[in-house]
This record gives sequence, C-alpha cells and structure tokens, in this order.
Amino acid sequence: MNIILSYILIINLIGFVIMGADKSRSKRRSRRVPERRLFLIAFAGGAAGVWLGMQFWRHKTKHESFFVGIPFVFILNVVCVYLLLQWLFYPHL
Repeated sequence: MNIILSYILIINLIGFVIMGADKSRSKRRSRRVPERRLFLIAFAGGAAGVWLGMQFWRHKTKHESFFVGIPFVFILNVVCVYLLLQWLFYPHL
C-alpha cells in the first residue's frame, strides 16, 4: 500500500514540475518538453499533477487535447487506482 501511494505521489509531483519546466522553457523559447511525454506521465498515473500544473502555471489550458484529455486521463487514473486497491484488498471479489 505504501509503495502504491508513494508512486502516485512521486509521479504526480513529476507531472507538476515538468509542466512548470515546460512553461519556463516556453517563455525562454527554449527546447520544450514534448506533449507526448506529458501525456505519458499523465497515463502513468500523474494526470492530477499535470492537471494541477496546467492550472497553476496557466500552461496548455487552451490546447483542446490537454483541457479535455488530461481530465479524462485523470478519471482513468482514479478508476485504475480504485480497481488496483480493490484487487489488493479484496482479491476474492
């Protein structure tokens, strides 16, 4: 259980920080974080961090793939974590 919670916390922190780094790079017109990588982090369980980063830094909030896609991936993350916890604690169901 602690491993799962630690993983979720870390991957969401990574998502949040990478959104901030991409926003900073955007302002400096530097090499950007590929959108594919941002979605990969979101699908890996970091959608909440990416979503919070979008709101906190006001980054990619007008990109339809992000303002629709990231909340959708967040819902998928919640469902997957719920099912994983159900399987771990109630494997006979």
